[in-house]
Amino acid sequence: MTPPTTVTHHHLMNIRSILEKEKLNHSNFLDWHRNLRIVLKQEKKYYVLEDQTPDEPPAVPKAAHDAWLKHIDDLLDVSCLMLASMAPDLQRDLENYTAFDMIEHLKVMFGKQARTKRFDTMRALHAMKMEESGNVSTHVLKMKNYMDQLERLGCPYPEDLATDIILNSLPKSYNAFIMNYNMNGWEKPSFELHGMLKIV
Repeated sequence: MTPPTTVTHHHLMNIRSILEKEKLNHSNFLDWHRNLRIVLKQEKKYYVLEDQTPDEPPAVPKAAHDAWLKHIDDLLDVSCLMLASMAPDLQRDLENYTAFDMIEHLKVMFGKQARTKRFDTMRALHAMKMEESGNVSTHVLKMKNYMDQLERLGCPYPEDLATDIILNSLPKSYNAFIMNYNMNGWEKPSFELHGMLKIV
């Protein structure tokens, strides 16, 4: 029987491979950052990216000092993982940063990329209008995909606003359904609205 530590190590290597497949370069920060979050959450180390490294506490109480030592170990592990999953020029620029400082620097460096992506996605979403001959299921799924992208970019739509945007994008042949929906005061999440529209 394989020892548990070997299984755990093998499992960690498998999930970390998503960072190896697409290393951070100058055009894919959003995808790389999402993959990094997935890996660190699975390894229960994401916390090192959320705050600066705390100052070393006194040796007593021991539990607090042990927790700090674990934080330092995790910080080193995450810093090395991040550097290993970057293009060489970024590695050179960031090799002396802690994981927290590294991610903050990258957010500033690639912030414009995120804003542009958010703007383009929002514009595409709001420009969507279904043709009378269009497939409502395909149309709603495409809109939902844009909304999911915006959520990943830190701009989630409230369900009632998402519903309004979807209903507003439908052609005139759905006017009776829209009127009925509003008159009944229905408040359905987008996946339920999708189901209702498929049977109209």
